[in-house]
Amino acid sequence: MSPTHEARLPLAFIPPGSEVRLAALGDEIDPLQREQLTAYGLAENRPIKVLQQRPMAVILADEVELALEHAVARYIWVNKAPSGT
Repeated sequence: MSPTHEARLPLAFIPPGSEVRLAALGDEIDPLQREQLTAYGLAENRPIKVLQQRPMAVILADEVELALEHAVARYIWVNKAPSGT
């Protein structure tokens, strides 16, 4: 049995074209903004596809395209999706 090592990374550091899973929304994000992000489909373990990083982070989550400021994207923690998903 091999251990699973999933490193949490900030969404702001994920290259475009990558698919990841949401690990957590950091406490640094304003509570109202956290609520809005959750309403748009950003929930724990949900798949996210990174579409671009400049000038803003643009992601696809549950068929919803979101543009995020890097000040927010750097506090959205993700895990790289396992190979084959």
